[in-house]
Amino acid sequence: MPRMVGRAKKIPVPEALRSFPLAPRHLSLLSCLLFDGPTTVNELAARLQVAPTTASLLVGDLHGMGILDRREDETDRRRRIVTVAADQEPAIRAWLAPGAAAWRKALDPLTPDQRRMFVDTLLAYEAAVGEARQDQGPAS
Repeated sequence: MPRMVGRAKKIPVPEALRSFPLAPRHLSLLSCLLFDGPTTVNELAARLQVAPTTASLLVGDLHGMGILDRREDETDRRRRIVTVAADQEPAIRAWLAPGAAAWRKALDPLTPDQRRMFVDTLLAYEAAVGEARQDQGPAS
């Protein structure tokens, strides 16, 4: 796991995006939009497992940087649809797509049950790390 994280961190940010103050929290959101397509803030919040207000703040950050676009939902004008800005999509795709391709390559040979076990194992690991941090209490 540390090697995987280390390799992911070494993927260079494309030149077109280097001037933006992007944080890891932005990458998850961008990945969702890139691979799942345009969506609402509430749907992003559910996918990212964060509060809608948190997703809204992240979208606001990225929209302010010109990385995301927001438009009215034509079927419900109260909703806003969020998408990667067309002029930023090539750089974001070049940056994030290799990771998605690697996951597909790793997961394609597995049966659906094996994939489910793999995902469940990662979720269990994530939960255990969270519990261990809670048990340690606040950092001094």
